[in-house]
Amino acid sequence: MLFHVKMIVRLPPDMDPARADKLKADEKALAQRLMEEGKWRHLWRIAGEYANFSVFDVGSVQELHDTLTQLPLFPYMDIEVKAICRHPSSIRQDDR
Repeated sequence: MLFHVKMIVRLPPDMDPARADKLKADEKALAQRLMEEGKWRHLWRIAGEYANFSVFDVGSVQELHDTLTQLPLFPYMDIEVKAICRHPSSIRQDDR
């Protein structure tokens, strides 16, 4: 199942910079692992925001939930999820 996910990160302004750096590094490592596994298919930064649009390819809504909640920055995110599917006019066969 494919999901379009918008994530907006809202770190507290008074968060210790070392803690913020650690969370960001852990988030990057996990995101890259999920991309290598094929679960996190696409990741795009939204210009001018601390936010991204992503496409996840997972087996169920529950798997998406479990994946998102394990992200180190999850407690500081506003997340919007939309299920998506191939458009019949797409010229791509693999949605990549």
